[in-house]
Amino acid sequence: MTAQIIDGKAIAENLLNSIKTRIQVRLDAGKRTPGLAVILVGEDPASAIYVRNKRLACDKVGVRSVAYNLPHTTTEPELLKLIDELNKDESINGILVQSPLPAQIKDEHIIERISPNKDVDGFHPYNIGRLAVRQPTLRSCTPFGVIKMLEYSGIELMGLDAVVVGVSNHVGRPMALELLLAGCTVTSCHRHTKDLAKAIGTADLVVAAAGKAGLVKGDWIKPGAIVVDIGINRLPDGKLAGDVEFDIAKTRAAWITPVPGGVGPMTVATLMENTLLALELSEV
Repeated sequence: MTAQIIDGKAIAENLLNSIKTRIQVRLDAGKRTPGLAVILVGEDPASAIYVRNKRLACDKVGVRSVAYNLPHTTTEPELLKLIDELNKDESINGILVQSPLPAQIKDEHIIERISPNKDVDGFHPYNIGRLAVRQPTLRSCTPFGVIKMLEYSGIELMGLDAVVVGVSNHVGRPMALELLLAGCTVTSCHRHTKDLAKAIGTADLVVAAAGKAGLVKGDWIKPGAIVVDIGINRLPDGKLAGDVEFDIAKTRAAWITPVPGGVGPMTVATLMENTLLALELSEV
């Protein structure tokens, strides 16, 4: 068996084109384009690349992007003050603060300060809570991007036994909630899971989101399973790798996402959709 590769880059491109069309329809009707504030604190090289990709996506679809590049010495009160100003700015529909943040700034304080209505990353406890009670609005970009990617590929999720490896607030936990919403039976695995290989070996769908290269061994994958690799890890030789042993896993799985070119582009595309949705919801 050789797995079918899920081309997240191509699927994301289709989604971006759809968003561009929806925004153009708004403009033709005399309505305004969405506004996204993108805040980068410090000079982390990886963060700078992620922010650049998000700004390029804004340019592509017609979202107005406003950049805030702050020094690494920025204090938490200074960043909170900026967020307060952006919360009040009616021209801004989405606020994105790129992580990781410098040590003097607590992520959770920043996330909770962003208005839930402008939380286009989908990280605010209010938005995670709405997903938990099956009333989602702005959904975490990476997990929702995974759902969109699988649906676009024609994969039926209802009734699947799914395993999510990783329980982070930004990815693992909302991913489990998304799969529950889609009708899967979900098991969440983490560092205290006693037999990870056993859990993965019975799964119809494996979502790896632990951030550890090669954690999920290829021969653990159940023949015919679907494998989604969210992990992005930089190897000593500079290459990128996922959390799954791709070369072995692809000989057992029916479907598999590559790294890079799988989930990453979907995250950015879903961010654009959330920004448009935030504007549409503000008009209701």
